[in-house]
Amino acid sequence: MSAAIRLALFADSFHEVNGVALTCRQFESHAARNGLPLLGVHSGPATRAWDEGSVTHCELTTSKLFLPLDSGLRFDLAFWRHSRFVEDALRAFRPDAIHITGPSHIGILGLLLSRRLRLPLFASWHTNVHEYAGRRLPPFLRAPLGRAAERASLALTARFYRFARALFAPNMDLVRLLEARTGRECHLMTRGVDTQLFRPGQARSAGAPLSIGYVGRLSVEKNVRLLASVEKSLSKAGLDQFAIDIAGSGSERGWLRANVARLRDHGTLHGEALARLYSQFDIFVFPSETDTFGNVVQEAMASGVACVVMDKGGPASIVRHGETGLVASSPESFCRAAVELASAPWLRRRLGRAARTAMHGRSWDSVFEEMYRVYGQDLLASPPLPYASSLELENRAV
Repeated sequence: MSAAIRLALFADSFHEVNGVALTCRQFESHAARNGLPLLGVHSGPATRAWDEGSVTHCELTTSKLFLPLDSGLRFDLAFWRHSRFVEDALRAFRPDAIHITGPSHIGILGLLLSRRLRLPLFASWHTNVHEYAGRRLPPFLRAPLGRAAERASLALTARFYRFARALFAPNMDLVRLLEARTGRECHLMTRGVDTQLFRPGQARSAGAPLSIGYVGRLSVEKNVRLLASVEKSLSKAGLDQFAIDIAGSGSERGWLRANVARLRDHGTLHGEALARLYSQFDIFVFPSETDTFGNVVQEAMASGVACVVMDKGGPASIVRHGETGLVASSPESFCRAAVELASAPWLRRRLGRAARTAMHGRSWDSVFEEMYRVYGQDLLASPPLPYASSLELENRAV
C-alpha cells in the first residue's frame, strides 16, 4: 500500500548542513530509489518545479524580508507570495497527504495549504526550538527569563503540532512529551547512517597528536564553548599532544578560535572529505543538550570512534554508557570522560569497535519504510478527500 501513497514533503531545511536537511534529502532519495511518488517543497536558489523520476521538486526563493535564524537559515516574512505557485503544484501532483517538518515558513505554508485543500497532515519534530528560545537570549536575560521563554515557546510549538493528525519524533522522551502536549499519537522516527561512507580509517602515524573531534553547527545551543573546558582539562591532566578538531559553521566559530588554543578548524565538509575527518578522530565529543537525535554521533560511531555525549537529548538514546561510548551528566563529568578516553587507548579501541558494530543495520530505508507504514494505516481510516486520490482509487479497485 505504501507504494500507492502520494506524499508532499514540506521541508524546513534541505540544502543546508544540519540534521533536518540530511533527513529530508535522504527522504527524497528513498522515494527516488523505490519509485515512490513524492513532491518535495523546500527553499532553493530559484522558484521552480521539475520532475526527476518519481520525485517532483518544488523550490522556493527566500525574500529579502526575513528573520535570520542561524547560519544559512532564514524565516521568510513574505512566504505567502508562494502560496499560489505551491497550491498549483499540489493540485497537479494530487497528494494523499502532506508532511511538514516544523514551524518554519515552509512548514506554515504546508499547514495552511493542507487546511485549504482538506488534505491529511502529518508532522515530524526535529528541533527543540523551545530550548533554543531560552539559550539564545542575551546572557544577562537567561537566568531570569530563560525558563519562561522555553515554556512559552513549547506551548506555542505544541499548538502548531496539534493541527497534524499524527506525529513523528526521534526519541522516546519527545514521543511522550508530544503525546502529552498535543493529544496526538506520536511515532518513533529514528535516523539511519551510511556505514559504507562512514567507516574506520587506516591506523594513524605514531607521532600524530591525539584528535578530539566535533562536527556540527557552531552555535550557542550546541554548547560548543565546553570544548574550551575540555582542552583545559586535558592539559591539566598532563596530556600535551592533542588537538581539538572541528567541522561546521555558525556564530560561535569566532569565540572558539579566540579561546581554544589547540583548535584546528576544518570548515564545512561533506561526503568523503567529512568521512575522512571522522576516521582520523581518536575521540568524538558532542556537548549539546538540545539535540533531538544526533546524526553526527551516529556518523562518528559508524567510523569506529569512541564518543562522549551528555545525558540530555537524543544522543543519550544512541550511546550506551560504558559499551559504545561514555554519557556524562554534567559539564565537569563530560570533561572527565574526555580525559579518561584520552588516557586509555585500550578503552577507546574497545568502545570504538562496539560503536561501529552497533551502527550496522541502521539504514535510512528502514526508517522511511516504517513511516510509510504509519501513513498507510492512518490514511485508510481517514474521511474522503476533496478529490479521488490514488489511495481511494486503489481501495475501490480492491
